[in-house]
Amino acid sequence: MTYCVAMRLRDGLVFASDSRTNAGVDHIATFKKLHVFQREGERVLVIQSAGNLATTQSIISLLTSRIESQQTPNLMQAETMYDAATLIGETVREVIHRDSKAQQNGSNTNFGCNMLLGGQIGNEEHRLFHIYQEGNFIESTNDTPYFQIGESKYGKPIIDRVLTPDTPLEQAMCCALISIDSTLRSNLSVGMPLDVMIYRRESFHAREQQRIIESDPYFIAIRKAWSEGLLNTFRQLTPFPTQP
Repeated sequence: MTYCVAMRLRDGLVFASDSRTNAGVDHIATFKKLHVFQREGERVLVIQSAGNLATTQSIISLLTSRIESQQTPNLMQAETMYDAATLIGETVREVIHRDSKAQQNGSNTNFGCNMLLGGQIGNEEHRLFHIYQEGNFIESTNDTPYFQIGESKYGKPIIDRVLTPDTPLEQAMCCALISIDSTLRSNLSVGMPLDVMIYRRESFHAREQQRIIESDPYFIAIRKAWSEGLLNTFRQLTPFPTQP
């Protein structure tokens, strides 16, 4: 399991992903789930993945190799973000069909995955898509300015209370990190380190990426402030009235 969140805001895009793929007692694995494809000055595409690790790795490998071999079509040739989402959806279907067809011995392996695609190409606006394992997808709107994949239920209420399309990018990243921290506290299948990125509209570069580890001073500070703030607010609430 994993948890990824992506936000489409007036000023750009925010991405945050954990890196845990297995949370067994004696087997914890870490893999990056945030992948960037860019041609600086012309396009930036960010993909986040959740689901079967073999499936998602195959999809990213195919997308990468087709760019390197200049196979048509590929992500560097997509004219719009919609075209890029369509291409990724087709690749998702291709990999799942291939692997499920080769399944043997009556195994019930789930090859499914979900992917988030955000970015900007050329003169069009920055856009955000949620791509399903069937290969179809939906696009973020002002009414739904963010998407989550993976273990999303613990972090969703926080985002719903805070985020609007006009939220500044830095505040949105803080919201995303608090959302992930709340998930970390409630579910062992989500874990550190975190991969995060801010994309500023029309910048056409992916320089604002970083990996956040357990000892990161900012992450420690906001998780402490959030916990203490919640506790202080709770203590100030009017107690439940009892019957006389």
